[in-house]
Parts: sequence; structure tokens; C-alpha cells
Amino acid sequence: MAKSKASQKEERRELGRRDLIKWSLYAGAALGLARWKVYEALESSVGTAIAADASCLATNRSVHLNAGTGGFAWFQLLWPHNDIAAAANPQFAFHAPGQHTMAVGTDKPLALGPEAPFKTANGGKQITAFMAGVNETHRNDAVSAAVVGGNSIYAIAAALQTTNPSVIPVVTIDGAAFGNAPGAPRPSAVGSADQFVGLFNSAASRAGGLLANSDDAGLYDAHYSAMASLNRAANRPTQTRAYGTAKTAARLLGTNLADRLAVTDADRLRYGIDAGTPNNIRSMAESLMVTAKAFNMGLTSSVNISILRDDPHGAFNDMNNLRNRVTLLGKILDGFIADLGQYDDASCGGTKLSDNVVLTINGDTPKNPRDRGGWPDGTPQNCNWMYVYGNGLLKTGWFGGVMRDGSVQGWDPATGAANNTPSSQLSGAASAAVAYAIARGDMRRVGDFARGVNINGVVKAITM
Repeated sequence: MAKSKASQKEERRELGRRDLIKWSLYAGAALGLARWKVYEALESSVGTAIAADASCLATNRSVHLNAGTGGFAWFQLLWPHNDIAAAANPQFAFHAPGQHTMAVGTDKPLALGPEAPFKTANGGKQITAFMAGVNETHRNDAVSAAVVGGNSIYAIAAALQTTNPSVIPVVTIDGAAFGNAPGAPRPSAVGSADQFVGLFNSAASRAGGLLANSDDAGLYDAHYSAMASLNRAANRPTQTRAYGTAKTAARLLGTNLADRLAVTDADRLRYGIDAGTPNNIRSMAESLMVTAKAFNMGLTSSVNISILRDDPHGAFNDMNNLRNRVTLLGKILDGFIADLGQYDDASCGGTKLSDNVVLTINGDTPKNPRDRGGWPDGTPQNCNWMYVYGNGLLKTGWFGGVMRDGSVQGWDPATGAANNTPSSQLSGAASAAVAYAIARGDMRRVGDFARGVNINGVVKAITM
């Protein structure tokens, strides 16, 4: 059905509002202004309604870690299956039999390896582990655990986040999977953390560039503004948006945000990265360091990172190396949340960025948790799973799991109770739950992508 003229006009008006907010935040980041200053300027210039829209994002930001070529297996050493950990069997693929602890205050039991991150967080901010998807051994773009209604949760996240005023809506790093969903923007694909930084590296402002001198950059901005003011058309309603965007672009052309995003030695120290850190772990850590800074500057809303891509069949043959790697993974995840926690989230007053980010971790194969000898790729009943940091919007703990006898439990999305549903049939519910967390509990928006999926058993109701 064709849209009415009134509907089309309202849609154009909404797009105009989003663009104004987006470019205002970008200009504020370029000028080093606190975001509340930008909202204050918006309120005084265009009214409280737009300022209010800018001051609290409709969706959470998200980070998606996709571990390929067996690398996903490392994470079950941080969050082992409850019954596997409880068995304390030295032949099982858990490096610390008898040394696990149980998270306090979670909705379901959650075993924690000695190096698990978020240990000091309350129960509502612990990990949710969903049995979901199938074993996809030796793939670098595994998605079976992250699909609902034929759409990828990565693309669904980006589609939900189009209401956020981000300069680059979504970034994929090192070939990370993205997929499709109605309304999803095209991702900006980069190969590394350095290239992520490079997205905001103005060529004109670099050393040797035409606007490298700050005086030249200011003169260029002033010159463009003066020329625009002399053009009578600049004040026409049909032209103001274009001229406003161009003025912002003129200002940003001489501003280099790359220096503010670049990874520093102090960043690496906080995350435990040094000269001896394996390259694949260093790459994951540096991508998260840049992501935290980009979120703080309002430059993007979603980042998908392809990580690890190792194949740890022989991991248990070198326990010292294994423990070092697991310790690093836990420290990196803690470092990322700590980085976000140091920033006030001006998009939602009284909160930190760490309060408004959802994290997912999935991959090709988690390997067999019952066999450390060669750590086989195959999993009981060809199962797979996904870890989610739902930030208080999902019930926490294990939903389903691998048992010590090799059987596999599923879960009922409507009640959360354990049952015999295969993990292959639970991807839709798990992904719908992730969408719920990203949409800040707005089930109506989730329904645009996951119709007829009842996830009441795994989500937390939002009270207004």
C-alpha cells in the first residue's frame, strides 16, 4: 500500500531530526565538547523535543564477537557447563576441575572458571548462556546460533539501532559475519583496529594535508560559512538541511578524530596486552579498545568482530599456555566493560556506557566439553551455544547445557525450564532474546523480526 502524503511528510521530518542529531553529535565530538553541551545547544536552538530525542537512545549499543576455526572453545573455560564443572573430572575439557565457583544472584545456575570476567557484578549483570545453533566446525562466519526468522541478529541489531544518531551505524572487523535483516544499514568493513581508527582519519587534516595547519582548517570552515551565507538559497527550507550538512562536513574536514580513537600503551596495559601476547588475542583486545572510544564519541552503535581463529586441539598439552590465554581473555572482557564504565553515557542521563551495551559471543564449534584429549571438534548431539551479556534485560545463567553423561538439555523459551529441545531449534528464541536486550525491552520492536516467538521465560520485564 502506498504511503499517504502525511505519512511521507512525517517520515521525512523524522529523518531530518535524526540527521540533525547525528551531525550535531559528530560536530561536538570533533570539537571536544561534552555531549551534554551538544544537547544544551540543541535545546536552545531547535527545542526540547529534539534535545530529548538525542539525550536517550532508543536502543542499546552492541558488540558481537564471532570466534572462528575452533576459537570459540576457549570461552567454555570461562563459563563451563554447570554439570561438566560439577563433575570435577580431570578428563573433561575444563582446565580447573574442582576450582570453579557459582555466580551469586543469577536466575539460573552459572558456573564460573577461575579466570571468568564480571565476577564482582551483581547477578543481573552476569552472562546468559543459551544452547542454540549447530556445530559449524572450521567456519569463520558461523551464524547458526544467531538467526531468527531467516535474519541475522547482527543485522537485526543494526536495523534496531538506526534510531540512534551514529555517524557510521555498524562496523565489521576482519571479515566478521553480518547477514541480512529488513532495514539494516550496510556495514563499514575494515580489516583491523587500525583501519577502524582510519575511518575517522581526515585526509585533509593529516600532516602534509591541505588543512593540516589548524589556522588553515579554521579559515576553510569560516570561508565556507561565509560563502553559504551569501547565497540566498541557503535559508530556504528546501536547502537548509543540505547547507547545514555541508557546513558540518567543512568543519570536520579539518578535524582528525583518529588520534582520539588510536590505541595507546596505557590501553594495552589495562587489558593485559604486552609484547608476548599472541597476535590474535592482541587484535581482539585492540578492536575492543577502539570500540569503547567510538561508543563514547557517538561514532557508531554496533561493532562485529571476527576473533581468535585458532584451533586449540592441543591446548591441554600445555597447561601453562592455556591458563595464560584464558586469563587474558577474561581480563580483556573485564577491561572492555571497565573502559565503558569510566564514561558517563550522555545519551541516557545518570548512566554509564557500560550500562547500555549488549555483548554476544558465538562461534563455529565450542568443541567437546567431555574430552580434553585432542579436544575434538565434534559436540554431543551436534550442539552449539551462545553467551550473551544482556546488561540486566535477560535472565542470567545457563539455559540448557551439556551434561556429564553426554546428554544435552534444551530449554523452553516461554518458561525458561529445561527440556529436550535440540539446540538447532533454539536459535530463533536466543536471537530474539538478544534483540530484546538491544531494544531495551521493547517487545513490539522485537516482533518486527521475530513474530510469534514467546521468550517470556528468558527476558526480564521492563517497568516504567
